[in-house]
Amino acid sequence: MASININSDINDPFYRYKMPRIIAKVEGKGNGIKTVIVNMPEVAKALSRPPTYTTKFFGCELGAQTQVDLKNDRFIVNGSHDSPRLQQLLDIFIKKFVLCPECHNPETVLSVSQKKQTIGQRCIACGYNGMVDMRHKLTPFIIKNPPDMDPAATPTKASKKEKKKSKKSDKDKDDDRASPEVNTQEQMAAQRASGGIIDAPVIKNPAEEDDEDWGEDFSEDAVKQRMEELSEAAKQMAFTDDLEKTIEERLNIFYHFVKNKINSSEGVVGAMKEIFSEAERLEVKDKGTMVLVELLLNNKIILQLKQYKLLFLKFCYENDKAQKYLLGGLEQLVGVHKDDLLPKMPHILKTLYDFDILDEKVLIDWGEKVSKKYVDKKLAEEIHNKSQPFIRWLKEAEEEESDSDEEDEDDENVEVVYSHSGKVGEVKEEKKVEQEEDDFDIDAI
Repeated sequence: MASININSDINDPFYRYKMPRIIAKVEGKGNGIKTVIVNMPEVAKALSRPPTYTTKFFGCELGAQTQVDLKNDRFIVNGSHDSPRLQQLLDIFIKKFVLCPECHNPETVLSVSQKKQTIGQRCIACGYNGMVDMRHKLTPFIIKNPPDMDPAATPTKASKKEKKKSKKSDKDKDDDRASPEVNTQEQMAAQRASGGIIDAPVIKNPAEEDDEDWGEDFSEDAVKQRMEELSEAAKQMAFTDDLEKTIEERLNIFYHFVKNKINSSEGVVGAMKEIFSEAERLEVKDKGTMVLVELLLNNKIILQLKQYKLLFLKFCYENDKAQKYLLGGLEQLVGVHKDDLLPKMPHILKTLYDFDILDEKVLIDWGEKVSKKYVDKKLAEEIHNKSQPFIRWLKEAEEEESDSDEEDEDDENVEVVYSHSGKVGEVKEEKKVEQEEDDFDIDAI
């Protein structure tokens, strides 16, 4: 069986971490078609992961149901899937759940915390200790089925009886421990019989017991300190709950994030990547442009657009929805600074167009329809009326461009005939060939 490198990014033939290539076999027909991964136990053993993890990962990535028969070592994914496709998905699994983020060696050990619902990752090679990405759909399955739990060991009737007996004996022991009076009497009787000195049990002062802290400190400073001690991976896991919130709540989170960046020392320009990443994380990249308009722009919009051009481009480049929401935010901004911005609407739109923040098609579509979605209808009509000179200019430029394209097409359709015998600058005159007609002598007939 051909072996390949566990880390697919390394092409060294002498790389010591090897695994067998996946062998997939398609069985059945129609709705009952399924793919059996023949050598899944060998592949999982090379990765030091349970075969159920990799099988379930395939199901998550392919959107298919999986079946595991541990008794017969059959690992099945519903549907027809070829070996190269499964091998590509296995590479993703390896990078997410096997390779160390620091040294990139496949010598990590997973540890599951049922209480905190987290999955830790410790590297034996370099000593890295962190957490895996908890956003993947496989993580709940790993938490429910930790690596140290052997799913193949199904309890038999005999083992169940033994387990009950052990529980009963443990309970009896606990009962003995729970009755200090009985234990004390037995100890005193034994000491009397041996003639030893009886030591009375030490009685604790209730005041001292009250001083002991049995709870966790939930003060604001303590919570802040614990949050600072969290690793980046833990913070990322804590923020995954944000996606379950409504779009309004997520926009509010994004609003405060941008506002904090404005007040920070690095400013918005220095934190452009962070702002865009936060919008992507919260899935508000389209509507985020309205937040940017509200926080970054005012009656000095022309100068501010030059300053934040790259940030707006990140959100609006080839994104029609973001551009439309930006226009909606612009309408609201004009409502706040009406006296200053309403007369400047053609110049504002021209600046946005020149900076490639707004596309021609989006602007023309916006100019053709007055909407009262963001401002009242009267103000929307005023904004559109002031913007009409620029919109007309855009349409005329588009028509001229289309006419020039048609002329170019007509020029391309002209057929040019080239002569191999002619010389440059020589004009060739056609000679008229006079047909000689026979003269008939009428008298000779």
